[in-house]
Amino acid sequence: MKIQILGPGCANCTNLEKNARAAAETLGIQAEFEKITDMNQIMDMGVLRTPGFAVDGTLVKSGKVFSPEEIAEALAPYVS
Repeated sequence: MKIQILGPGCANCTNLEKNARAAAETLGIQAEFEKITDMNQIMDMGVLRTPGFAVDGTLVKSGKVFSPEEIAEALAPYVS
């Protein structure tokens, strides 16, 4: 699984990545993390407001720094 953090690289993006890593660890997910900072690519993925995160190229959530619990809930369907 690849979890992509979408944003310009600001503090919110850093905090979102930290929370996503914590959520993945809680769920026992072995994930590769990728930062996407290219605004054209971010917009092409459907992000209207950063930061956001995607799983394997599919936008999951965007617009704020989500808590580890919110991210874990969003990732739960991807856990087999």
